[in-house]
Amino acid sequence: MAVDTPLIPRKTSLRQQAINLLRGALKPLYWWYEKRLEAEVRHGHVPRHLGMILDGNRRFARELGLAGHEGHEFGVQKAYEVLEWCLELKIPTVTIWVFSTDNFNRSQVEVETLMNLFVKEARRMAQDPRIHANEVRVKVIGRHDRFPPKVLQALEELEEATKHHEGMLLNIAMGYGGREEIVDAVKSLLLEAARTGKSPDELAAELDMEHISERLYTAGVPDPDFIIRTSGEIRLSGFLLWQAAYSEYYFFDAFWPAFRRVDFLRAIRAYQGRERRFGK
Repeated sequence: MAVDTPLIPRKTSLRQQAINLLRGALKPLYWWYEKRLEAEVRHGHVPRHLGMILDGNRRFARELGLAGHEGHEFGVQKAYEVLEWCLELKIPTVTIWVFSTDNFNRSQVEVETLMNLFVKEARRMAQDPRIHANEVRVKVIGRHDRFPPKVLQALEELEEATKHHEGMLLNIAMGYGGREEIVDAVKSLLLEAARTGKSPDELAAELDMEHISERLYTAGVPDPDFIIRTSGEIRLSGFLLWQAAYSEYYFFDAFWPAFRRVDFLRAIRAYQGRERRFGK
């Protein structure tokens, strides 16, 4: 159970000590509230497909006076926690956005640090007993032409290690951009038309939304019912741009590494209380 306690031991002021004492006194009440919230959520419907934008690792690190890479490492550990929460609720499909195409524009040092982190965590996940015990199948989606070979190899090994699992599908969006995904789908259509000798007029006459959907990175997976973004940013930034037409959204103020189980349960409860109209 996640509790609001400092992640790094520090010398504390009298005020902070008083706050810590108060938190300790309230811990039983917090535990009771979380259990009650969990029971409420378990009696409702859960998303078939949950999308999550994992935002705020660097800002989290800055607030704690840590290096940026430490924020990313905390973010990775939080992703494992949230995956367990999703498994507890039996959510069939989860898509997490961990690295966008725009993130390649960050400093060379940060990008290289992230690449090394991706390699380490992909190999760790491929061997993680929790992944195999829960039959989690991992699929990595996005454009991967800019990733170094060591990253591509680690990601391929992760997909290979889980390809026969029949439990939750975990899509990890890396090198992902929503506009790029749609462009790639259209390119696929055009290339197929060229191979079959179809004229532009013939392609235009028969083109419909399903032709695009079938060529997206998430082809064959239900569109996301619910999307959560952390860090207080109220935008999608192109995440699952095509698929999210009728998704419900939940924007949470805390940075990703500070996202608690009670926050997750509150978000799911909020989703359960909404009426999805699908444009009607």
